Amino acid sequence: MARTKRTTKTLAQRIDLNYFKHPHRFREVRFLLSVLLPIAAVLWLAAYGLAHNDKLYSAGRMSPAHAVLTENCRTCHVVSTRLFTAKARDQACLTCHDGPIHHADQVFTPACSSCHVEHRGRLQLAATTDASCTQCHADLHANHSTPAFASSVTSFESGHPEFAALRKGFADPGTIKLNHAVHMKANLAGPNGPVQLDCGDCHRPGTSTRPLRFGSNAGTNVAQAASGESASVLNAAQTTGPPSHSSARAYMAPTSYVKDCAGCHTLQFDKRFVESVPHDTPEIVHAFVVKKFQEYIAAHPIELRETASTVALPTKPVPISPRTYTPQQWVDTRVAEAEELLWAKTCKQCHAIVDGATSQLPAVAKSNITVRWFQHGVFDHDQHRLVGCTGCHSSARSSHETADVLLPGIRTCQQCHHAGADGAEDRCFECHEYHDWSKEKEVNGKLSSF
Repeated sequence: MARTKRTTKTLAQRIDLNYFKHPHRFREVRFLLSVLLPIAAVLWLAAYGLAHNDKLYSAGRMSPAHAVLTENCRTCHVVSTRLFTAKARDQACLTCHDGPIHHADQVFTPACSSCHVEHRGRLQLAATTDASCTQCHADLHANHSTPAFASSVTSFESGHPEFAALRKGFADPGTIKLNHAVHMKANLAGPNGPVQLDCGDCHRPGTSTRPLRFGSNAGTNVAQAASGESASVLNAAQTTGPPSHSSARAYMAPTSYVKDCAGCHTLQFDKRFVESVPHDTPEIVHAFVVKKFQEYIAAHPIELRETASTVALPTKPVPISPRTYTPQQWVDTRVAEAEELLWAKTCKQCHAIVDGATSQLPAVAKSNITVRWFQHGVFDHDQHRLVGCTGCHSSARSSHETADVLLPGIRTCQQCHHAGADGAEDRCFECHEYHDWSKEKEVNGKLSSF
């Protein structure tokens, strides 16, 4: 039997040209999806629109500080977010916040949202990326002047200079004579017997509730008055900082004689009295001593007649020369003796005493106790309670000089603060603030509802 010749035409005749007209499950499902899904999407959008819910247009969760504004996008986005082009403007931020300038010589001022990026979840808005800082500080320039800071810093581990207080040529400006090594010895003479001091006996934050071992909270801090410094001046550096920073817990309060020293270092001036002189200015101390002797001699007039011994030769008896004082002479003599002890020994043990320019009384140099060492950085002792004092201040036990600056160096900080999964936060914002909060102004809010 002859075989039919296979050609393209004969092969094409086998194809059913009406195959698409025949029912098929795949084509039915595809058709239903192409119709139902757009309808579902339209209904979904309509439901959110009718409910006035802008969640579909949100870029993410708000930070805790702005969580109250979650349902009111127009507070920050001045133009309706449904246009998909509305960005938060600086004027919207300034409605609630006064972001003081960083530095008078800065080359440019970035937009608020370039550093504080919202809709990233429950994060701290101050936790900015290093790029926000290094866009200037990697190659620092200033308007009309030469930058006073390191001109190339790219990270805490790269290019960051040593802390200013630890650089060559810097010394503690304080004038109070203090030998840390001596004070850390065992069996020191205390008010009630031998004592062993620890760092917390003298250095404590302003809010500390730890009992004072060698002083009292009563009265004013006359140590400040003696040095010509008021409490408001000494605490000024503590109250300047970012709004969220509790300086009372972060920084150590200035040490003072009344709180930290009076228990061991008394200011007694004469064996006739139990009281000590006030730790105050020479004028106040002088007035106190004069008054105490005046009151004493008025109650003990018998002491106006005094027996004085004169110098005699060894082979001759010592002649007795009784002497009678007037009350004023007696007071003047006793005051001179007491003040010679005070100025030349007791006070001079800690203070720098110089001759008064316009008075017979000496002058006491200002104590110049540094309240805040890191003037351009933020440090929080409260966050470092896990670490013992000498873990960072390792030189305290061996320091003999007042001029020693016992701060930890940058290498000590980098042991914990470094990049990697095992490192503590080391980005710029951890220690530095962009805004100069000392120039912050009050803001009168303009929002009537949220």
